[in-house]
Amino acid sequence: MSASRPALFLDRDGVLNEDPGYVHRWEDFHWIPGAREAVAAFNRAGWWVFVVTNQSGVGRGYYAEDDVVALHAKMSESLAQADAHIDAFYYCPHHPDAQVEAYRHPDPPDRKPNPGMILRALAEWPVDLSRSIMVGDKGSDLEAARRAGVRGLHFTGGNLAEFLEAEVVAA
Repeated sequence: MSASRPALFLDRDGVLNEDPGYVHRWEDFHWIPGAREAVAAFNRAGWWVFVVTNQSGVGRGYYAEDDVVALHAKMSESLAQADAHIDAFYYCPHHPDAQVEAYRHPDPPDRKPNPGMILRALAEWPVDLSRSIMVGDKGSDLEAARRAGVRGLHFTGGNLAEFLEAEVVAA
């Protein structure tokens, strides 16, 4: 594995794509302005880029894990067209009120605001925690970042590349 480098942790819905609720089909997926460009900029700067996303729609029975994986594959194809890539996708299908029993858990460790997905990435990749950032559009994203020891940035909309422009520094 290569030397330690900073990571950009990104929530998915509301940060990378518009969030009308429970996006799981490519035909319903729409990039946030500047999202692909932001990922490409961090790739060029030598950062790891990870997606960490709650996907309670799986546990609620709205769609399957295969749908999440397929959507992430389509996202990767689209990113490749912009010379960008996600190093790893982490998602949590669990929810305390899941209709599907296999996904029901009173306090899922991976479900933000818990930091499980971020901690898994930190265990699996050589991440420089002190220089890493998490971008989220909800308090639960920022709380997960805080619990994992990662600086959190609250994205409230607009162009993601412009929002992150000052953060892109060479790894």
